[in-house]
Amino acid sequence: MDSKDENGWTPLPHSDEDLRRSRQVPDTPQTRAETYRLAWDDEDFMTRRELRPVRLQLELLKPEMALAERGIRSTVILFGGARLPEPGGEAWAAKNETQKKNLEKNSRYYQEARNFARLCSEESAKSYYREYVVVTGGGPGVMEAGNRGAADCGAPSIGLNIVLPHEQAPNLYVTPELCFNFHYFAIRKMHFMMRAKAVAVFPGGFGTMDELFETLTLIQTGRMERVPVVLFGKAFWEGAIDLGFLAEQGTISPGDDELITFVDTAEEAWAKIAEFYEL
Repeated sequence: MDSKDENGWTPLPHSDEDLRRSRQVPDTPQTRAETYRLAWDDEDFMTRRELRPVRLQLELLKPEMALAERGIRSTVILFGGARLPEPGGEAWAAKNETQKKNLEKNSRYYQEARNFARLCSEESAKSYYREYVVVTGGGPGVMEAGNRGAADCGAPSIGLNIVLPHEQAPNLYVTPELCFNFHYFAIRKMHFMMRAKAVAVFPGGFGTMDELFETLTLIQTGRMERVPVVLFGKAFWEGAIDLGFLAEQGTISPGDDELITFVDTAEEAWAKIAEFYEL
């Protein structure tokens, strides 16, 4: 049986066959008309606003099917700043000397992210890379470090990229067949969480804060099982957010701060996850 018939035999033509046939018709005014194109092969049609529900579904389905076919059951997420340079690298995002100094100081988290991803991937190897697979946003900084750490030990890793107004390309350490691109932030966020067994958050900006608080909200409200959420760099995070203040104000419950664990090293972070899952 042909691979495309893996879901069972059908007497009807496959869509890929009809696609080839539709492109082999004579060139006439009728066949050049937009209305003649197969609907799902018509880029102008597929990008209309009315087709947004269909595009949302497609962005959910495409990565889901690829990950399922690969046998990936669980992931470890690495969130963190795209602007953090590799130790010794140029602080390319710095706008002034203060930012340059701090980005270079925080570059140690690039190395910790790389080390942490390697530890996750060593555990993932025990399940033939089906469990604890590293997933990042696919870009530079901490994301690059995460994919790089997996590559260091020959492990696959996932990159969930997003189309942005400024130029962006996936980092070179993402496993090519696990490198995805999204138009919708919401669907991208779903794919981050759907298989997550742990969330590691490194110093970052608005995007990192958004991802962190969305994770905490899902856990706090019971919309997601509790998983380890480890924050690298206690000094950074205590300066960036004051959970004690929120608790004093009554906007979060006493004890909600226990949803997160502060760590400083990759080894400490992995030990917390291993303890949680009794690995």
